[in-house]
Amino acid sequence: MEHLEIERKFLVKSDGFKQKATSQTRIVQGFLNTDPDRTVRVRIRGDKGFLTVKGASNESGTTRFEWETEITAAEATNLIDLCEAGILEKTRFEVPFGNHLYEVDEFLSENKGLILAEVELNHEDERFEKPEWLGEEVTGQIQYYNSQLSKKPFREW
Repeated sequence: MEHLEIERKFLVKSDGFKQKATSQTRIVQGFLNTDPDRTVRVRIRGDKGFLTVKGASNESGTTRFEWETEITAAEATNLIDLCEAGILEKTRFEVPFGNHLYEVDEFLSENKGLILAEVELNHEDERFEKPEWLGEEVTGQIQYYNSQLSKKPFREW
């Protein structure tokens, strides 16, 4: 499936989101290519695999092309073996708030201590409610991209 992805990214300042989460899923992901103009990601989410290609972000960092297809978990496992160094592990919480769904990623292993929230929007200037646990906005800050966290983990900052 292809579309333009419009999202804003924030640090999370407390674990208040956990009581409001409607689901949580373990994610393991790696990158076949981390070039900012065209990242290629392999992800195992629960018992499903996904292959995703993302284009370069626009100037504000909110919008970019995204194409994703589902593959088997076995295929994803085999592709992760081919990925660049720095496999990411995280728990994703889905947290409805206002008219939006926040995806909150609590990173594990090399990125332990980092918690990021993303909200996907229909257009760049769309208004959305911010929950009390949402911290500083980091949209467009490259070091918070998963592809960069795989190269320079949070614990090395």
